[in-house]
Amino acid sequence: MDTIIIRGGKPLVGTVEASGAKNAALPLLAAAILADGPVTYRRVPHLRDISTMMTLLAYQGAHVHFDDQSRLHIDTRPADKAEAPYELVKTMRASALVLGPLLARYGHARVSLPGGCAIGARPIDMHLKGLEAMGADIEVEQGDVVARATRGLKGAHIVFDQVTVTGTENLMMAATIAEGETILDNAAREPEVVNLAESLRALGADIEGEGTNRIIIRGVNGIHEGEIEVIPDRIETATYLAAGIITRGDVTVTHAEPGHLEAFIARIRDAGVKVEIGEHSIRCRCDDPLVGVNIHTMPHPGFPTDLQAQFMALMTLARGTSIIRETIFENRFMHVQELVRMGADIKLDGNTAIVNGVERLSGAPVMATDLRASASLVLAGLAAAGETRISRVYHIDRGYERIEEKMQKLGADIERHSGDETWMKGVMVNG
Repeated sequence: MDTIIIRGGKPLVGTVEASGAKNAALPLLAAAILADGPVTYRRVPHLRDISTMMTLLAYQGAHVHFDDQSRLHIDTRPADKAEAPYELVKTMRASALVLGPLLARYGHARVSLPGGCAIGARPIDMHLKGLEAMGADIEVEQGDVVARATRGLKGAHIVFDQVTVTGTENLMMAATIAEGETILDNAAREPEVVNLAESLRALGADIEGEGTNRIIIRGVNGIHEGEIEVIPDRIETATYLAAGIITRGDVTVTHAEPGHLEAFIARIRDAGVKVEIGEHSIRCRCDDPLVGVNIHTMPHPGFPTDLQAQFMALMTLARGTSIIRETIFENRFMHVQELVRMGADIKLDGNTAIVNGVERLSGAPVMATDLRASASLVLAGLAAAGETRISRVYHIDRGYERIEEKMQKLGADIERHSGDETWMKGVMVNG
């Protein structure tokens, strides 16, 4: 099992390019199930979850391959398996995204209940209720969701009990080739949802309202082949900016989308960070000690839950006290004890963390518990005196493309030890 070793205390300086967003790429890949021809993807990140989705589509019979220009091609016309077995999806919660497209295309689907980071229940109940409203019969058998729509899916008016990104994406895809009009109310407004809607429309879908809390989908007979691009990863972008901030450095991230990070940018400015915004770049400089800032996570356009752990790492070294409330996931403070091992002063009270800034962190052996917790430990290690060893870093490979190489480019003393990285070698491809 791989370990990341960091010898901290060096200001990070330089420029790094944002990769394509994992959370945008996964639903875009699932959408290929709906297409009547090959779909070509630009800026797909090379990540463990992407590998898993590629393997899943290939298992179903699709032709899946990268070309020599790093474009990913998926042709699902040969596919004939409307299923996603546990052995393929047990490490990836986003596997639920294939349920809607499979059911819409085949009229039936069998998808294992997903796994992934242990940061909360994240049930797919709202996905299932929405599909039932569209005419599906749903049962859970031995850990699998078994869905049937013998007469096809029909348009419906669906109101989400709470905002759900994957639920919005799943039902949007299912509705794309369903009969009639589907209205999704209290829909997610995240940039990844917008990217999916715009991409589906480019392939022939009839969708409007993305980016608002009401999305309207009018079913079409099918969507066609085409080429689409994955948006920049806003979470990765913010993480590298945070690496410069926590080390009192000067980092610029290019190929970024500043408009996707307005809440994060506002909070770091409140903390005393100097921010320069370009058309597709963000530069952060931090010359003075940070000032404590309060945040609470919210659906977009609020402060992203996927940046809560990284922001907490920043606040461990800020002057004063910061209050961090997690309102999205109930178990997303598992990084706290690891940060405390490094000298942070953090107290928990339910879904609230009270962070009293300290003058310095110290390197220590720590363990990653989920994807974003991993990133917070890397940030803390970059700022800490001495050596930090982070174990179970397979979590970080689910969301960050070559993180140690990009950090090294910025001047970090970071390296990966060991590891038989067979996860990319094992991607099943056809064609």
